Amino acid sequence: MNRDVTIIGAGIVGLATGYQLLRSHPHLKVTILEKEEEVARHQTGNNSGVIHSGVYYKPGSLKAKNCTAGKSELLEFCQKFNIATQKLGKVIVATEKSQIAKLDEIENRGRANGVAMERVGPSRLKEIEPHVVAIDALWIPDCSIISYKEVAKQLSAEFQRLGGEVCLNEAVIAIDAQSDSIRINTPKNEYTTKQLINCAGLFSDRIAREAMGKKQAPQKILPFRGEYYELTKEKNHLVKGLIYPVPDPRFPFLGVHLTRMINGKVEAGPNAILALAREGYRKVDFSLKDCMDVISYPGFWKMASKYWRAGFYEMARSFSKRLFLRDLQKLIPEIQEKDLSPGGAGIRAQVVTRDGKLVDDFSILEEKNMVHVLNAPSPAATASFAIGRQIAERVIF
Repeated sequence: MNRDVTIIGAGIVGLATGYQLLRSHPHLKVTILEKEEEVARHQTGNNSGVIHSGVYYKPGSLKAKNCTAGKSELLEFCQKFNIATQKLGKVIVATEKSQIAKLDEIENRGRANGVAMERVGPSRLKEIEPHVVAIDALWIPDCSIISYKEVAKQLSAEFQRLGGEVCLNEAVIAIDAQSDSIRINTPKNEYTTKQLINCAGLFSDRIAREAMGKKQAPQKILPFRGEYYELTKEKNHLVKGLIYPVPDPRFPFLGVHLTRMINGKVEAGPNAILALAREGYRKVDFSLKDCMDVISYPGFWKMASKYWRAGFYEMARSFSKRLFLRDLQKLIPEIQEKDLSPGGAGIRAQVVTRDGKLVDDFSILEEKNMVHVLNAPSPAATASFAIGRQIAERVIF
């Protein structure tokens, strides 16, 4: 099967890349290989469904640029295909004086990125989110929610309408890169392609290592599980929109927050705990290969030596509903333990460098006739159309 471009991974970034490719180069033969039986099974289908505003990201970074551009195109796509969105607005709240300086920094970043916002005190905050208790806050009115799984399904349909091919249940097991072509093997088929685009999410580092013929991937993904609770239906009224704490600047995570979902439910979470398997959505899930991959990596131990206290707290909170509740009560004191029921979980593919740094921006690597998307955590779903267009522009024939 000869193709001009083969994309590995049918999450929202892979699908958006294929869609943008065929919009700009309709003559190309493009195939997307996906190991699951449906699209958007992992990161795309297990996030909280927020269309991010771009407030957090360092001005000039790939996250900042692509979030702003991608958001507009995402909303246009949703309007065109009648995909439900709901504009709710978001507050980022400081609950103690030590957080004010960090809130100032977020505000400065947001304004530099062109995000419309308002600095509000306790009285104005009560008008926006009556049940939140805080000493200061940022109010970002232009923030919406969506089902990214629905977007991915529509992208898949449009990609195929444009002439693309989505091959499900096709796990890549071997890649042989030659000077003028790349041979990709799955258990069922062999594909020959001129260009390879790696959007394999949790496995993108392994795909990169296989494709480049190197024993050590240039970057290593560590899987962080994010666990959620849901508010009981009777307590949904406590949350009007999106309620976030001031995040810890040491980590590329946003902290436990409260999110009203497009399905009407209210999620509380996620935490961020190192998973024992790359697809370890449950606490009991374990993969010897994935664990050995982590403990044999020098970057893990360097990260652990720097952040072991935070890591132990995340582990404790994972097993203690009361600890989880305590952090939620910093935002809304009225929430009680009986108001929380177990929710779902997602896995974040987080790149950690060999010196133990958690990479806080998108990371896209080009080598010969390959493009590897190695780090695309939040806000990658919001930014997916912009990321896809950027990758499409790098594919030259």
